[in-house]
Amino acid sequence: MQAVTDHLTHATDDAAEIVMSVEHLSLDFHLRTNVLHAVRDVSFVLRRGQTLCLVGESGSGKSVTARALLRILDKNGTITNGKILLRGKEDEIDIAPLTERSKELLHIRGGRVGLIFQEPMSSLSPVHTIGSQIIEAVLLHRAMSKKEAREEAIELLRQVEIPNPDKMIDRYTFEFSGGMRQRAMIAMALAADPEILIADEPTTALDVTTQAEILDLIRRLQVSRGMAMLLITHDMGVVAEVADAVAVMHFGRIVEQGGVEDIFHNAKHPYTKRLLASTVKLEQSHLERDEAAAPEKAEPVLQVRNLTKVYGSATGWLGKSTFALKAVDDVSFDLMPGENLGIVGESGSGKTTLGRLILRTVEPTSGAVAYHDADGQEKQVTELDQAGMREFHRDVRLIFQDPFASLNPRMTVRQIVADPMIVSGTHRGKALEQRVAELLELVGLDPLTMERYPHAFSGGQRQRIGIARALALDPRVIIADEATAALDVSIRAQILDLLLDIQKRLQLSFIFISHDISVVRYFCDRVAVMHRGKIVELGDAEQICTAPVEAYTKSLISAVPNPDPRHKRMMHRTRFTAQG
Repeated sequence: MQAVTDHLTHATDDAAEIVMSVEHLSLDFHLRTNVLHAVRDVSFVLRRGQTLCLVGESGSGKSVTARALLRILDKNGTITNGKILLRGKEDEIDIAPLTERSKELLHIRGGRVGLIFQEPMSSLSPVHTIGSQIIEAVLLHRAMSKKEAREEAIELLRQVEIPNPDKMIDRYTFEFSGGMRQRAMIAMALAADPEILIADEPTTALDVTTQAEILDLIRRLQVSRGMAMLLITHDMGVVAEVADAVAVMHFGRIVEQGGVEDIFHNAKHPYTKRLLASTVKLEQSHLERDEAAAPEKAEPVLQVRNLTKVYGSATGWLGKSTFALKAVDDVSFDLMPGENLGIVGESGSGKTTLGRLILRTVEPTSGAVAYHDADGQEKQVTELDQAGMREFHRDVRLIFQDPFASLNPRMTVRQIVADPMIVSGTHRGKALEQRVAELLELVGLDPLTMERYPHAFSGGQRQRIGIARALALDPRVIIADEATAALDVSIRAQILDLLLDIQKRLQLSFIFISHDISVVRYFCDRVAVMHRGKIVELGDAEQICTAPVEAYTKSLISAVPNPDPRHKRMMHRTRFTAQG
């Protein structure tokens, strides 16, 4: 394995100083019934001013490896072998044998090595101001007075480009957007001017333009401060944009590593090739891949007209309106039989609210939704009574974003999939059992697993269970709200192919809500781009994704990472500035 480390050492710039060397690291977790070998014989180096991307799918061991570098492990986790050598100008410290509360380790954590977590909402305290948390980090590692620490915290917020830092320092976490929270986390990680920055999936929860801004910010700060960076991600597009070197993890081992161009254009290991193939596959449209014919002209299955949702338009003191937010603003479109319509936009653009308005789980302020049933009869969804809505919800179903939160952990798979049929009274007894088995086979799951509980399944398998439940009542329209966002790239491609296959067999129509442009291009026939509640552009998926007309759409498309390090898209992206 030392040869692998040496290969990476020579694959990148030899002049760059090694600041951390991980040698033959192995890590076990002692469970009740067995020992889990989470990390096996892992070796790599981090160099000053350079980024090593540690990539792999969920469960590959990349996040555990990153946490092991700072000894942030659960109590049942043990480093069984290897060295974690932190190399300074005058010293070399092996972190592996240090005790959890040793002064040496506490000085390294947040001092010499900074850490940015995946989800800033759960990493930042909700009861302390952002400023007090950054000030605490400054005081812990640097000899400053409280006044000096506050000035330093304001300067850090300015460096991470938070507007009005002197005012924002006294705000709480909930008053920050997702992107601003992640910027605050970066400021905290930089508080002690670390030599190494570890970023664990720092942009996974962010939309595409915010992701581009955060990655650009991290990169600029890294270069200006001369830090080494370890970036953990499963997004090969992000890797292509920011990495100098790449290490690919699979089942706790590094199966391949080298310079970013070597990995992308000369990959050797089958797993690396599979990851790259899944990423490149999503750069295509399904029409281009399948050469499918466009749907025949027919009556729309859904017609959305001037749909609007206003929140908080209450009348206040002296008859004045206190607050009004148009979450969805005068939206109109048609959904044709057998068509996939993508709804894309940043967080807060109104995509999810639009889906809820169509299903009437949220009541619209104004506008109409017309549904044409299988008999060709038009129904005004906004005027349906309770019985009419039950019938509508049989034909128009929802696939949820999170396959972990959307399944009841106390119900078996059989109960989960059967539930819609039991509630609607369509199947009973043996016919119900047979229908559940048919649905599980349809989504590629073994019917013999129907008595298991959700925890026994992977994320991709759970999403298949959610799809089977959505198909239980033979719907005509499915609204998929970020249905693949929580999945790894190879699983994502599998689920999209599954949905396309099911669509062909059952003649379904999809409204596919997503912030992932590559997923929408791969899956959809047409795309509607939303910004601040409005549809700003609507057209064929290929045209929207390759030659958009509107400035906002151009900024959205240009912020999508390109999975080719020779043609970096984010570095030359178009920035959108709202007028008025």
